Amino acid sequence: MTLVAVAHGSRDPRAAESTAALIREVRAQRPAADVRHAFLELAEPLLGEVLSHLTEPAVVVPLLLSGGYHVHVDLPATAREHRLGTALGPDQLLVEALVDRLAEAGWRPGDAVVLAAAGSRDQRAVADSVAMGQLVSDALGTDVTTSFVSAAEPTITEAVRGYGRRPVAVATYLLAPGFFADQVIAASEGLPCSAPLGAHPAVARLVWKRYDEARGCAAATS
Repeated sequence: MTLVAVAHGSRDPRAAESTAALIREVRAQRPAADVRHAFLELAEPLLGEVLSHLTEPAVVVPLLLSGGYHVHVDLPATAREHRLGTALGPDQLLVEALVDRLAEAGWRPGDAVVLAAAGSRDQRAVADSVAMGQLVSDALGTDVTTSFVSAAEPTITEAVRGYGRRPVAVATYLLAPGFFADQVIAASEGLPCSAPLGAHPAVARLVWKRYDEARGCAAATS
């Protein structure tokens, strides 16, 4: 079945470039597969357009880190004739990617971490982000506070200041650069701040895991 990976979309060209790089990595992991990409809004091609050109049902995998309004309402309405995967997070494969990005940014063992998520008014999305923070804490063996760029609390600044003089690094829990990622950098105030997850191979493996789950495959990618 065709995989249609759908990102949120942004007017920032960096976001589209990052999505394209992730899709290249997804294709590289299963070269024989038919992989398409789409966006929910603000960029093209839109999901409805991509689906309209398919002659058979596909598997639609959201390139979204938590299960908020888009995952539970928008996507089921648009992809009703297709199989729909769940949000990417929380998942141990995202932990792998986040830990690598933190190491690249200069995080040191024992330093606290502020996980910077986009934020949402949908409490299901907030809960997913908090769960992701706990997974990162378990993996690193250090304190992790989940914070949000918008629509939820605590803010990144509040979370950082809550650690006082303790060394802190900020983990950018976003897939692509853009407005929100710029906000994370600004709020980090010079602290080590990881890059967005981008085309990390673990993220691509997770896309295939969600694809396999949606198909009901017994041996999903791990």
